[in-house]
Amino acid sequence: MLKKKESPSITEGGPISTILGKETSFSGVMEFKKPLQINGHFEGELITDGVLVVGEGATVKANIRAGIVIVAGEVTGNIEARQKLEMLTSGKVYGNVKTAKLQIADGVVFDGNCEMITDGQTTAAKASA
Repeated sequence: MLKKKESPSITEGGPISTILGKETSFSGVMEFKKPLQINGHFEGELITDGVLVVGEGATVKANIRAGIVIVAGEVTGNIEARQKLEMLTSGKVYGNVKTAKLQIADGVVFDGNCEMITDGQTTAAKASA
């Protein structure tokens, strides 16, 4: 019997176009434009103006710069989410965050500092101000 294909998740930036599966392990610097979901292990740096989803059970050891970040797995590293950072119930974040909007569900583990920024403001623009 064939397994029914799941439709991609829809985010504020559109449907998830790439998924790194649970068995996937990747290290390095990843820059991308379309929404990405990580369900496996990633180590390094993630850079996008779009959407990053860290799926439940995923482990990410990276500094993240993105427009929107949704965390259901575990992130160790600093996060700069220029538009919004959303931590879901199963989410764990160990690091400092900078974001314009912050949404934290019950049960989230967050160990770090939070700095609220103006929507779309970047670290470089802030440093030159």
